[in-house]
Amino acid sequence: MAEFRLPKNSVVQKGKTFAAPKGATNTKRFVIYRWDPSSGENPRTDTYALDLDSCGPMVLDAVLKIKNEVDSTLSFRRSCREGVCGSCAMNIDGTNTLACTKAISDIKGDVKVYPLPHLPVVKDLVPDLTNFYAQYAAIKPWMWTQSTPPPDRERLQSKEDRAKLDGLYECILCASCSTSCPSYWWNGDRYLGPAALLQAYRWIADSRDESTGERLDELEDPFRLFRCHTIMNCTNTCPKGLNPGKAIGEIKKLIANRAL
Repeated sequence: MAEFRLPKNSVVQKGKTFAAPKGATNTKRFVIYRWDPSSGENPRTDTYALDLDSCGPMVLDAVLKIKNEVDSTLSFRRSCREGVCGSCAMNIDGTNTLACTKAISDIKGDVKVYPLPHLPVVKDLVPDLTNFYAQYAAIKPWMWTQSTPPPDRERLQSKEDRAKLDGLYECILCASCSTSCPSYWWNGDRYLGPAALLQAYRWIADSRDESTGERLDELEDPFRLFRCHTIMNCTNTCPKGLNPGKAIGEIKKLIANRAL
């Protein structure tokens, strides 16, 4: 009989508990993943009880409060606090989302906060996105043209053609969709993932781009594109309400049609 054992440092242990301030009546517990690879210790989950009457409404407000007032060693990314930059993407209450747009009141019970799944962890809630950004660069996210641009004006498109980019250009590359995809977990070194493929289709759909054939050639691969099995985790978790699954389907359709 085969027996499988996880490495010792892969077991998440129970960590420290920080009590709420004295006199606080409206409290909530935040269970947060902690790991410092330089320490040699196992990952742990620390529990912080916060007074919600002195805290902002979003999960990021609570994480900032913990960092500023309770435990300065907590590491995470954040920037705009408006759902625009994608820096604060985390797994909150079992779903990948943005901490700055996730309301504490939407979560029943303890608020469990982990880094985005199935990525190497730099420290605490900070995942290593090196491979993710390399995949984005691989789809050539710029206008790829063959003709000489007009000397006196920019490349124009009709309002109808511009409307085709709605639901594509708004992607903020937070990686919530890609890290919710089992195919990306298992084949992240070869499968581009929903975020990169959504952006690939953004340029394929742009009427000003003149290299659709070349883009499809680079995507026509059993792993780069066709590891997608359309389970729609990506669409369900996208904090911007976009539909990467539909964009991937459109790419597959274009490849199939040109083979006819």
